[in-house]
Amino acid sequence: MGRGYIVEEVVEKYLANLQAAVGTCLTGLLIGQCSLQRDFVVLAVQTPHRESEGQSESRGASSLDAIDMEWVTEHARQVSRMLPGGLSILGVFLITPSDLAKEAQNTLRRLVFAIEKHVTKGRLWDLSEDDVTDRVTLHICSKTRKAVCKTFDVKDPKCSAKPADWKYQSGASLSWPMLTCSVELGLHIPVTGTSLENMDRCMKDGLKTWAQQIGAGICLLNGKQLADEADLIPGAKKNTKMTQQTFRAQILVSAIDPQGDQRSTALVQACSGSLTINGTVHCRAYIHTNKPKAKQAIEALKRDIMNTIFCRAEMLLEDLLMNEGESKGPASGQQSLPHRVFAPLPGTGLCVCDYMFPDETTADVAERFKEMLDRDTAEEEIDTSLEPSQAHASVSSGVAENTPDGPLLDSPHLTPTDASKSQGTFQHYVGAAVAAGIALLVTATSLLYLSD
Repeated sequence: MGRGYIVEEVVEKYLANLQAAVGTCLTGLLIGQCSLQRDFVVLAVQTPHRESEGQSESRGASSLDAIDMEWVTEHARQVSRMLPGGLSILGVFLITPSDLAKEAQNTLRRLVFAIEKHVTKGRLWDLSEDDVTDRVTLHICSKTRKAVCKTFDVKDPKCSAKPADWKYQSGASLSWPMLTCSVELGLHIPVTGTSLENMDRCMKDGLKTWAQQIGAGICLLNGKQLADEADLIPGAKKNTKMTQQTFRAQILVSAIDPQGDQRSTALVQACSGSLTINGTVHCRAYIHTNKPKAKQAIEALKRDIMNTIFCRAEMLLEDLLMNEGESKGPASGQQSLPHRVFAPLPGTGLCVCDYMFPDETTADVAERFKEMLDRDTAEEEIDTSLEPSQAHASVSSGVAENTPDGPLLDSPHLTPTDASKSQGTFQHYVGAAVAAGIALLVTATSLLYLSD
């Protein structure tokens, strides 16, 4: 028996209202949450128009071969940034004329594998043994509206399609518990070289080390540490309607190396500076109500912490790359970074997010929700209060040598804080880091000499 999908009624209405032009094919994304027992689909989004040389292509492809795979996967990457913890892209849907029904399965297979590869590229966390690797495909005949649901295991390139059960349900996610956490960061990453490619590599390496610490951190929910297999909602009965509960989370990170070493050896390397991430970010995750375990909820929240930091780091580099052609090498001076905003997802108890730059307004965010998620969002529905302080980035091109890794890779301290009291910043510190590194190196050498 194949996997079962519980699908929000709003998804059914959305798909029913989609009409592909005669003789064309329409693609889109299916978004929700996986669990070991069943999966939940809470949102469907059609692929938006693609603008090319000032011209907007018509929505829908003239044939299966004309589907723009690159544009579909890029849309998936952009949408994945707008999803809080617990939500992800579960698969794709495809609306075609009836005569293309057989060929549609091959196209759906190529789409799910391409999207999975593009969306997970550079991800800071690894899959756990409980993660589901099946991705859903839904083919809809534009004439008869008959829907065929199948799944593919994206970890097996040679897998064949498996049938799946697709069942609509009203209000399936209205009472999903929500976990929130304001995370204070103090992360230092050494940067070697002056090119943006080197900065990109160093930043991702540093974030991977930090992500390991987050993954190994202790999480308290409403001030209590729960066992991994403990029920998140004790006493909850299946099919019992509940109101949405909110859990306040606290992440405690140890200075001990994630691999288990009690101490680390200071290494010396030539660096051009240090990328420092300071401040507070708001993180959020949702978990299904089908007897969720504490470890599932905590894992969803930790992944949201990693994702939102990685997303902003990517945005920083994308902004620098866009401006690189106007100057020689990376731009210098202070640059503003976006802060996270949220908006409710109609028909559900969930929210989606976006990142608003300082020169943008809520109208710009609402327009982006419409373009990326095909949803009308009123400006007053967009919550901009969770990260009110504007983040900044300072990039310097100074060169420093003999900067020790140890002092620069201090563990971030993560505690619940008031997001309004702090702001995330990217800054380069060179002189102080060099001085501190040399002092520690001299001290370490002296201790070794005395011990001998």
